[in-house]
Amino acid sequence: MAEGTGSGATSARQLAIRVADERDVGALARLRRAWLEERTGHPVEDPGFEAAFAQWWRVELPRRTFWLAEIGSPRSGYTAIGSINVLEIVHMPRPGARGGRIGHVGNAFVLASFADRGVPGALLTAVVEHAHTRRYRRLLLAPTAGSAPFYKRAGFVPAGDGFLVLEPDAR
Repeated sequence: MAEGTGSGATSARQLAIRVADERDVGALARLRRAWLEERTGHPVEDPGFEAAFAQWWRVELPRRTFWLAEIGSPRSGYTAIGSINVLEIVHMPRPGARGGRIGHVGNAFVLASFADRGVPGALLTAVVEHAHTRRYRRLLLAPTAGSAPFYKRAGFVPAGDGFLVLEPDAR
């Protein structure tokens, strides 16, 4: 899925949201580092972080779907500006009922300079479409205080203990 950025200065550049793959591990690690550095206001020295992230990626990949938000064009190339992932939880079946699946949304991040350009909404739209496709009974997340209003505007409702929940088929 792709959409324009809506900014005159970036009108030739497009926003692209796509499922990340093994070629994107470095970009995802850079975004994770940027997430922390934006919050602390300074660079964080950790020379082994990228290798640790890549190892975590390999462990998590079978049960998570990662999306990458990029800005750019086919001619100039694309730059990663945000990401989100969903952990799939498959419930154990019981006699008389199928197990079902839910998705736990996590690690959503968009570079601050792109946060007001529709990027968070585009990433969340990809997640909700994925939930429909995978027939999740619900999406669950534990938002930060700052992100809770965004998710509530998107239809998530309180589910206790600081969690928000969305039933994709109810939208």
